[in-house]
Amino acid sequence: YHRRGGRKKGIILGVILGILIILLVLIFSVRIKDVEVSGNKQYTKEQIESLLFDGKWSRNSAFCYYQNRFQEHKSIPFIEEYKINFKSPTRVEVVVFEKSVVGCVSYMSSYMYFDKEGIVVESSAIRTEGVPQITGLTFDYVVLNQPLPVEDSNIFYTILNVTKILTKNNLNAERIYFNSRKEMTLYFDSIKVFFGSDTLLEEKIALLPTLLPELEGKSGTLDMQNYDGDAGSIPFKPD
Repeated sequence: YHRRGGRKKGIILGVILGILIILLVLIFSVRIKDVEVSGNKQYTKEQIESLLFDGKWSRNSAFCYYQNRFQEHKSIPFIEEYKINFKSPTRVEVVVFEKSVVGCVSYMSSYMYFDKEGIVVESSAIRTEGVPQITGLTFDYVVLNQPLPVEDSNIFYTILNVTKILTKNNLNAERIYFNSRKEMTLYFDSIKVFFGSDTLLEEKIALLPTLLPELEGKSGTLDMQNYDGDAGSIPFKPD
């Protein structure tokens, strides 16, 4: 009787163990196949995907769930935080929260990226497309997560304003230069646009999508400092 009871228990344990092994095999064979990405501007969907799912086990659904839930998230330049939402065992949505960046300055062979308040949020050896480089500002040091130590912090309001109006007009300036009188020059390939003060700034920038294509292939300065509402009166000085 005891032998039969022990045998029965052994069979039950064997069945349970077999079921557990099958379950574990099933769990560890399920892989993430579809990745949706939202909230990304600095990176493409493919870049985010390769940054997050870069290891042997990273696409395993169970491992990814555990890692996302219980381990510290990866540190990715320009990304404040990200969330991985499981839509199904094979499909996830990655929601990206990017750091707010309006410009960058060159400092000691690195590019220091700052937000609308002038706080340095990122340091990188790579120059990110779509973020204007600001030149003409003077500072002796730069500290990450601290404001850029410039003479007049109101300059950051001007930079934010300019970048907002440029985006609104589907324009991308590679560089914005401020001289000692805080007068602005914007660089678009081989064309420099001298704005002077920020008077009528919105109107001046709104003219550029029409003016710049007419100057394609040329090199020189579009002088808008004395613009008074008459687009025909804007002089172009070739280099």
